[in-house]
Amino acid sequence: MATVYLAHDLKHERKVALKVLKPELAAVVGGDRFLAEIKTTANLQHPHILPLYDSGEADSFLYYVMPYVQGETLRDRIDREKQLPVEDAVRIAVAVGNALDYAHRHGVVHRDIKPGNILIQDGQPVVGDFGIALAVGSAGGARLTETGLSVGTPFYMSPEQATGDMGVGPASDIYALAAVLYEMLTGEPPYTGTTAQAVLGRIIQGTPVSATAIRQSVPAHVDAAIRKGLEKLPADRFKGAQEFASALQDPAFRHGEERAAATHGGSAGPWKWVAAAAILATLGLSAALVREMTEPEPVRALQRFADPFLPDDQLVFTGPAGFDLSRDGTAVVYRHIRDQGQILMIRRWDELAASPVRETGAASNPAMSRSGTELAFDQNGDVKVLAIAGGPVRTVLAGIAPEWGPRDEWIYASGDSGIVRAPSGGGAVERLTLIDDANDQHFVSDILPRGRRMLYNVIGGVEGEMRIMNLEAGESTSLGSGFGPRYVPPGYLLYLTSEGSLMAVGFDEGSGEMVGTPVALLDDVGSFAVADDGTLFYSVGADGAGVDQLLQLIWVTRDGQAEPIDPDWTFVRGGPDTWWEVSPDGTRLALREMTADGNDIWIKQLPDGPRSRLTFGEADDWMPSWGPEPGDITFTSDRDGNLDVWVKSADGTGEPRLILDFERDIATYTWSPDREYLVIRTAGPRGSEGSRDIYAFRPGVDSVPQPLLAAPGYDEMYPQISPDGRWLAYQTTETDRHEIYVRPFPDVNGGRWQVSVDGGRNPMWSPDGTELFFQGPNREMMAVDVGGTGSFQAGTPRVLFETEPEWVWGDILGNIYDVTPDGERFVLAMQVDRNQGGEERPDVILVNNFLQEIRARVSR
Repeated sequence: MATVYLAHDLKHERKVALKVLKPELAAVVGGDRFLAEIKTTANLQHPHILPLYDSGEADSFLYYVMPYVQGETLRDRIDREKQLPVEDAVRIAVAVGNALDYAHRHGVVHRDIKPGNILIQDGQPVVGDFGIALAVGSAGGARLTETGLSVGTPFYMSPEQATGDMGVGPASDIYALAAVLYEMLTGEPPYTGTTAQAVLGRIIQGTPVSATAIRQSVPAHVDAAIRKGLEKLPADRFKGAQEFASALQDPAFRHGEERAAATHGGSAGPWKWVAAAAILATLGLSAALVREMTEPEPVRALQRFADPFLPDDQLVFTGPAGFDLSRDGTAVVYRHIRDQGQILMIRRWDELAASPVRETGAASNPAMSRSGTELAFDQNGDVKVLAIAGGPVRTVLAGIAPEWGPRDEWIYASGDSGIVRAPSGGGAVERLTLIDDANDQHFVSDILPRGRRMLYNVIGGVEGEMRIMNLEAGESTSLGSGFGPRYVPPGYLLYLTSEGSLMAVGFDEGSGEMVGTPVALLDDVGSFAVADDGTLFYSVGADGAGVDQLLQLIWVTRDGQAEPIDPDWTFVRGGPDTWWEVSPDGTRLALREMTADGNDIWIKQLPDGPRSRLTFGEADDWMPSWGPEPGDITFTSDRDGNLDVWVKSADGTGEPRLILDFERDIATYTWSPDREYLVIRTAGPRGSEGSRDIYAFRPGVDSVPQPLLAAPGYDEMYPQISPDGRWLAYQTTETDRHEIYVRPFPDVNGGRWQVSVDGGRNPMWSPDGTELFFQGPNREMMAVDVGGTGSFQAGTPRVLFETEPEWVWGDILGNIYDVTPDGERFVLAMQVDRNQGGEERPDVILVNNFLQEIRARVSR
């Protein structure tokens, strides 16, 4: 239908495929009608559909523009290999079937499915020219028929297309896909001939064909699915493309007469062996022979590989969700710290080394699509998607921790105040859950194969509740305590406990209920990912949801030299945040620590002196800071329900005193140097935007906090007042990323200066007020000279030192570092191996065929 040119898109600096409709076809179709019809296909967004970039008319030429795919077509591969491996052929057909199902549900029929229109991009099929044939046919109408021109390719035309029926529908695409699969398996289309007329005649009147009759290794259910897809009558074919794809993956599927078994000596699947066994038994042959013929396939051995990476290819954990395993278990994507900063890497097990994934700087929570062709991740508060093989990056929605739906149609994420989803190609955002407690967070964990139910976590403090939601009814029920529930076919649920045990239990996908008693399979697991075939990839070290990481505080000099503050002392983090602060005289340290009694405030004598517990009781206490008076400790606590601000004497005497009871939870705070102002930042659900604001409160003067920076639509966080009390530094998302700004204080409307350049978090003033420190975009410690007697002045930010992978750093709530009173050292934390001093253990473990262990130990 078109002549294809390789063109250069000047605007977007990319190569594209520019397709110009043949002049004789354009003359019949007409420009206006063609361009009007092609609009119906322009919004198709699916991982296995090549998108339409543009279309138009130029000097009577009709054209449309699609991405340029570096690779080959399925036609090229068939011509080269003649017959494809059965597994590859079925995989390609299933992926194309999913694409067809998506298009059909959006009212678009391809009408020209053939090997030449299926491109192989990084090993995955992508359907091109989707809907172009429909646009040509619809625009040309009767005039197209009158000229003798046809839309479609003879070898793959359905009988209704071959007879010139213009009312073809989804059943014609199913027929064409079945014909393509038949050719992938046998090397030839189902019906051949020396002329197009001869081919069309055989399609209409020819006898049914069987792939197994030609190639005996084709499984019976695959042959049955092909024969049903090639039925002459549309009503006799599958009701939808998804039904065809499901049949190709169902060993029990049958259709009509089994053709190969009676006429050929080859295998027609397990049913032949059952019949043969019965005959042999009837004839009185040996039972041993019967057992041999009915023997199931050998059980694949369990295989474990510790740290399956090269030395320069190491996985780096900067949080509990630093990796994801592809659904077929053949690749892992993970976060990695390199010279240019934090990026995502992909390691395919059939390759010797990992490769960086472009445009994933500072990305987190990678999630591979079910097809394995696309990658979702969160970056600066947005969920983004890119094709691993190449193409533009698209922003799908605002949120974090994405997960794909079963057919890669939807992206789910933790968004504003709950879990949301949006079409993977972009579109309207739909809210699924609503957080009713600001202390909680909702994280989607898995979508069950039928797409009707969602597994997710409600996490508050150190507790995690697993829930399952019926997406059609909008109702959810609890599955008990645990983290990261993941469904494993054919009917198991894996999840983590807060102690780091990997649990497995039987699970009924239909009812959404657990079956039997959970069994602990592994201990000391930090995070895990599991493929549909049971391949398991997990990190060692029970840091669960970040709630019980074992940390050690370190001194870090301005040039990045680090040493433990007290080599014999470690503590448990106790939550997804951190906070510690050095006393004004530099002799003590206040910190939050988790023990068996919960989260409390402790005082540590520096450097290697004893520590003492400051707060007691069932409530969780957080965020300790020195002041407002000498010898006082300020902290936040939920002892009255909300997170409010309290004060207690650092020597442990007396009871805590309530300083500020506010209607909103208080996440962080800072005192002005004169102790007149308490500046607070309100809490908001993780992943939301615009719910974090900065308020000022004067104890004894104000009855309620007054808003300082509370602009709608973006966040203001981490307020820090300069030592002279004149300036307020803070972090905001008012641009497209987190940046550091400074304003006058308390008159914040008297000026505004951006300090960071390419992103910044967690500002902190030097003790003398001449420098402002902050976390840079690539995990480095940044410093900028500041000053000015009248207006504020800031120099160019410079890197003080790079941080190490094991240091607690990144997008973490609280004070992730502090500065000593002399301004020469920083206090940071590093994650410590719980087995420190004992036997060396790996960081990550890959387990092949883990499903064998699940089946052996879990009843369902």
